Amino acid sequence: MENKSKTKTACVRTEFHPDRRQITVLIDTAVNQLQFSYAPYSHFNVGAALLTADGRIFTGCNIENAAYSPSCCAERTAFFKAVSEGVRDFLAICIVGGKDGIPTGYAAPCGVCRQVMMEFCNPDTFRIILATGRDDYRIFTLKELMPQSFGPLNLQ
Repeated sequence: MENKSKTKTACVRTEFHPDRRQITVLIDTAVNQLQFSYAPYSHFNVGAALLTADGRIFTGCNIENAAYSPSCCAERTAFFKAVSEGVRDFLAICIVGGKDGIPTGYAAPCGVCRQVMMEFCNPDTFRIILATGRDDYRIFTLKELMPQSFGPLNLQ
């Protein structure tokens, strides 16, 4: 059995521009994840939908913990689910969030989530969709949200 832990296959696509159908599916999927969020302390529910190069979508929600630091954001939940199943080529992620599960503003990924994205994604091509609904969203590249970043290429 091949050990893939040393194999780097991060976002190799040159450009990805999601079409309206893909955006709608990702937004709907992320919104659906809000119902699974476990946020008894902040009451800020977050859902994520991670699109792979082969067209699969891995989902995630935030999971809080009374000790705070063991908490896991929706974005990392989606990434860790995908990576734990051998997937390492990603195109885009959609993130929605809001107090008591009602998206009212854009829920940008935290610094730790951005660093996880840097580990597995090409910052120039990976798209981050921040949405409050089907008709209210913005799309960024990882590089736009994390300029002057540190990632695997810095260690080569």
